[in-house]
Amino acid sequence: MSSSTADTTRTDDRPFAWFRTLGRNGRKAFIGAFGGYGLDSYDFQVLPLGLVAITAYFGITKGEAGLLTTVTLVVSAIGGAVAGIMADRIGRVRTLMITVVTYAVFTVLCGFATSYETLLVFRALQGLGFGGEWAAGAILVAEYCKPRYRGRTVAFVQSAWAAGWALSVLVYTLVFHLFPPDVAWRVLFWTGALPAVLIIYLRRTVEDAPRVDERRARSDHRGSFRAIFAGDLTRTTLFASLLATGVQGGYYTLATWLPTYLKSERGLTVIGTGGYLAFLISGAFIGYVTGGYVTDWWGRKRTFALFSVLSAGLITAYAQIPEGANTAILFLGFPLGFCMSAIFSGFGSFLAELYPTALRGTGQGFTYNFGRAVGALFPALVGFMADRMGVGGAMVFGAAAYGIAVLALLGLPETRGRELL
Repeated sequence: MSSSTADTTRTDDRPFAWFRTLGRNGRKAFIGAFGGYGLDSYDFQVLPLGLVAITAYFGITKGEAGLLTTVTLVVSAIGGAVAGIMADRIGRVRTLMITVVTYAVFTVLCGFATSYETLLVFRALQGLGFGGEWAAGAILVAEYCKPRYRGRTVAFVQSAWAAGWALSVLVYTLVFHLFPPDVAWRVLFWTGALPAVLIIYLRRTVEDAPRVDERRARSDHRGSFRAIFAGDLTRTTLFASLLATGVQGGYYTLATWLPTYLKSERGLTVIGTGGYLAFLISGAFIGYVTGGYVTDWWGRKRTFALFSVLSAGLITAYAQIPEGANTAILFLGFPLGFCMSAIFSGFGSFLAELYPTALRGTGQGFTYNFGRAVGALFPALVGFMADRMGVGGAMVFGAAAYGIAVLALLGLPETRGRELL
């Protein structure tokens, strides 16, 4: 690339310059990663949406219901760590395809579960693919990005989570309108076969960033757990894992228990719950996109700190709104969705910038999904405490998780504008 071209790229502030500067192959990679993460979200969200019907069908307690999410997230740590190593050893795109197939197959099998224990096993195995997809897709796109656009570009990939969540709510509303609850939750899981279509696209059109792929292939230390806990990377890995734990502990508390809270404690119908979630999801989508621009303009660490504090405050306020004030819950859902999603916007770029090419998949896959596994204890804690405090009261424990995230930032460097080496 000539210097004049490079200067033009650096000063291109037109809308969607981040997308144009990806190049043809980078844009294809973006579409593939966006689709993978959106469908990953869809396959995750069908459980919280069907949780009331599943609880009634199998006659389980709230604690056992919460365990369904917890086991998914705990096993996702294994899936994410393994996928990270695979991404460093066999490439980003091949790993992405394997993870998508895995979470799609086991989501469908959840719909055939004949007992709570069987559902628990299938949901755990779904976590293997669920945990690995984000690491492979985010790295794939980050490696095509210009440094000044990396935060917002990967944030747009993250926004696919809100798109998949919205699609799951639409399908949930339709399915539970057409079928009785004891059948509807199964049908909802069966729709998790949708990602099969994405595999065709990935196989035919998407490839790893060439220069990065060559650098990865030449390294003698690619895909090594030992390496991410060696030297200066030890501190990085520990504090990045703690950051991921706090952010995801808060998020999954809300994602798991909000539909149940709206139905059981606010008395909303299926359609009413869908309407309230629409406000939350709209805020989430805008939060993902906006957070990406903020992290590029203001820096990674300050953006994490800002939205951690705001998310903790909003979760507390949301859960403490008195009976009869459902309108306040409706409108508070938008800023809550905005803040709890905007905090995720910087993850893909931040973690990618913390690790060298040969260890990027391993480092990002391990830290993000370790956070999922430990953060998964929060939904389970809420489930067991809900029998004493109510779902709304117990959800406040999710706010404490964001305090952990703020503390973790003290041990991490600012990486805005860093070249991927």
